[in-house]
Amino acid sequence: MSAGDGTEPAAHGGDGTEPAAHGAHGRPPTRAEKWASYKQSPYVPALVLVFILAAAAGLFAGSYTYTMADPTPRRIPAAVVSGVGDRGGKEFIAGMEKALDASLQLHPYATRGAARLAMEEQKVFVTVRPGEGGVAMDIAGAGGATVAQLLAETGAKVAKATGVPVTITDVKPLQKGDPRGLALFYISLAAVIIGFVGAIQLSVHARALDPLERIGFTVAYALLGGFAIAAVVDWLIGALDLPFVESWLILALTLFASGMVFTMFNTIMGRWAMIPTWGLMVLLGNPSSGGAVSWPLLPSALGHIGRWLPPGASVNAQHTAVYYQGHQYALPFLVLAAWALVSCTVFWVWRHRHPGGRGRMPEHAATAS
Repeated sequence: MSAGDGTEPAAHGGDGTEPAAHGAHGRPPTRAEKWASYKQSPYVPALVLVFILAAAAGLFAGSYTYTMADPTPRRIPAAVVSGVGDRGGKEFIAGMEKALDASLQLHPYATRGAARLAMEEQKVFVTVRPGEGGVAMDIAGAGGATVAQLLAETGAKVAKATGVPVTITDVKPLQKGDPRGLALFYISLAAVIIGFVGAIQLSVHARALDPLERIGFTVAYALLGGFAIAAVVDWLIGALDLPFVESWLILALTLFASGMVFTMFNTIMGRWAMIPTWGLMVLLGNPSSGGAVSWPLLPSALGHIGRWLPPGASVNAQHTAVYYQGHQYALPFLVLAAWALVSCTVFWVWRHRHPGGRGRMPEHAATAS
């Protein structure tokens, strides 16, 4: 029957078989088309993340092990008070330099008071001065528990080897609730991690925030989070006796700077922003901060770099606020403020590239009736 009678034309070929496939819908996809389709699938970012996470795990373990597993003295500033050489001090100091592989950096001071002021200003970690019947060595546990322990153990061994009587005194001890001196490192670590995790959560669960609103909410969780950290550590647990307002503001500034660093990278790199944030803050920043291992025992490059990154600046500011009140330095605050300001500026200038904002929401979500 022909098509002209109103019926559909035969669907089969003359031999009763299906017609041959033709056109773009019938032929098998080419390799290029398969690859283009694969790149648009969720498998590519998932596969990339598998390798990134594996590399991050190894680097994370390696960075902390490298800096913390076997701390070695590299540069320990030491004060030497006039007159110590008359009581066996020269032999003792020479023995200390030999035992510490010449890592002591000796600075002469005329009086014990001047040397003590240098210790309060964190210019020196140990003072060697005349003592009763021999030599006295003043150390500062608060200046770095690992350094103080190393100096005390080495001093006792050298005194025995040289026969010079030595009295070792910790003139700046750690607080009772923090005998290893790690609490300040932990609270700074919490501020750094929660800072950028908070920014990640805002980008996921509050994506519609406009730029100024995003900065405002980052300020809000920074202030509240800093208060919570300080309150738990001081009031609830009692591990540290904090100068509360100063410690709170340091933690809040750390949280804000860390959050805005992620926001900056999210603006520049989109969904891969976690890579530079994690590398800067966790892989490099935390091990080099001097919180777990004092900077004189860190590899020299890390000891210098760490002070210019948010984790190191936070630890330094907090450490001075708690143990060296009245001798606070502006540098840690300037470092944190600089990171926050640069991050906010980059985010604001290129805010049109940030994946968030109501202008980027799907139309049905942005104009829902």
